[in-house]
Amino acid sequence: MVEWDVTCGKASSNKSGYACGNNTDCNDFTNGPGYRCLCKPGYNGNPYNRSHGCQDINECKEPEVYPCHGKCRNKLGNYTCDCPFGMRGDGKVSCQISHLAMLVAAVIVAFFFITISALVFNTWRRRSKQRNFKRNGGELLKHHRVQIFTEAELAKATNNYNDSNKLGEGGFGSVYRGRIVGETMVAVKKPKDVHESLVKGNFQHELEIVMQINHKNVVRLHGICLETRIPLLVYEYISNGTLFQHIHQNASNILRSWKNRLRIATEVALALAYMHSCAEPPIIHGDIKSVNILLDQNHSVKVSDFGTSVLISPEHSHIIATEIRGTLGYIDPEYLTTGMLTIKSDVYSFGAVVVELLTGKKPASFITKSGESINIIHYFISSVKDKKLSNVINFEAASEDEMERVGMAAEITVKCLDQSGAKRPVMMEVAEQLARINQDLDSSIVEENIEETESEVDEESLYSHATSTTTMMSQHGRSDSFYLTSSSI
Repeated sequence: MVEWDVTCGKASSNKSGYACGNNTDCNDFTNGPGYRCLCKPGYNGNPYNRSHGCQDINECKEPEVYPCHGKCRNKLGNYTCDCPFGMRGDGKVSCQISHLAMLVAAVIVAFFFITISALVFNTWRRRSKQRNFKRNGGELLKHHRVQIFTEAELAKATNNYNDSNKLGEGGFGSVYRGRIVGETMVAVKKPKDVHESLVKGNFQHELEIVMQINHKNVVRLHGICLETRIPLLVYEYISNGTLFQHIHQNASNILRSWKNRLRIATEVALALAYMHSCAEPPIIHGDIKSVNILLDQNHSVKVSDFGTSVLISPEHSHIIATEIRGTLGYIDPEYLTTGMLTIKSDVYSFGAVVVELLTGKKPASFITKSGESINIIHYFISSVKDKKLSNVINFEAASEDEMERVGMAAEITVKCLDQSGAKRPVMMEVAEQLARINQDLDSSIVEENIEETESEVDEESLYSHATSTTTMMSQHGRSDSFYLTSSSI
């Protein structure tokens, strides 16, 4: 029999007389004896049903009553609500994105964006290289003897154009030393970051020039890169510096010998004679100076830098320059005043180089004589005419015979420096005369430096080369004197 007028404690001690079923709570009345039964939180049903009592509520099935903003898990008398991955908080109230999740999401988005951007950029770059290759004449040039390099190959060869590999720079580009596959050293001419139309025209023009040249005293084009907007020109690497460096910067043993000075002058003359008389079409270098005359490991001449060179058709004697280009001291005065560039402009520049070679002074420099400043070229000319050449040369002749040959070379130089281009000799004539002096030079002269003789070019070979070049010119049916009488552009 159930007793209702007792307390919960007393009633629960009497199992048979306790009215509350399973999962219930017993509460005493506050206003008198007795108690009542209630389902525990999380349970519902009839608390007075002794056999079944209160049953667990599955809160996950009643989200409108028991909210959950994450993953709901039912428990006896309760439930849990876990926030989704990357979020934090009480899922029964609200879930917020965690800082870590935000960072991870940002990283994922950034990685995705970078990956897509890289794919797009690489696709664009590959197509751009293909367009540049075709636009720069790659389909035609790849069938020539010149080697085609990729942009990546040259970047690797020059250590990404590191300043430590820079050999020099000019108005339109810088030259970098590089090492390509097979341990071959090259010089890569890379355009400067100036207006594309100017640079591109200059480099394509230079490419057109050097493709015409094949001479042992002219620097050889080793290859070309056509993948860039402006082609990269790859020349053979000349290891022994410029003539300018040997004259003005180094205590060069090679120039202690008159024979070597004469040989260098002769080889420059042979290169210019080839360009003027044997190249098809003829080439005016336009910027002959000691900086553009390189010396290889055997101290043989390699004429370089054809950025200002021009091709001239046989029916014309000159071109009218839109702007004067060149280096003060080496520029032909006639070209400077009229704007007409001819092969005789190269002859004057050659004469200025020989003056520099004999005097050790830059062509634009002045010396003071009797209180008057005189340009070194004018002083050289007057010294030759007054038979006082020994006053101006910067080396000592080994004998009277050698000094006589120095004088012969100086007289040829003076003719090259005539103010009138028409009166200057052609380069083929100059080359023949210098080669003849070289051949006739007394071979018994004792060199001041014995090692120099091992690197010298045989004098007879120079004369033979000059003679063969003359024969080649005749076979082409052309004489340089032609340019003096032909019509102007």
